[in-house]
Amino acid sequence: MRALYFAWVRERVGLAEEEIVPPADVKTVTDLVAWLKARGENYEAAFANEKTIRAALDRNHVKPDALIATAKEIAFFPPMTGG
Repeated sequence: MRALYFAWVRERVGLAEEEIVPPADVKTVTDLVAWLKARGENYEAAFANEKTIRAALDRNHVKPDALIATAKEIAFFPPMTGG
């Protein structure tokens, strides 16, 4: 699965994107965020306030309980404003 990080999520993780292979017990976006946070201080800092992070699976916005099983790409980004 390709993980994409945008805006300050990217800055805190230190990468714009990466290939990840989460373990089989990681089923949802929430599970994936918990797994990422365990990968290091940079991920912990990026996802410190999980409620502010938005996610999209294969370019479709999803809620934290969305299943990631068939997704090829997940994007994480902070809330956006503008018009």
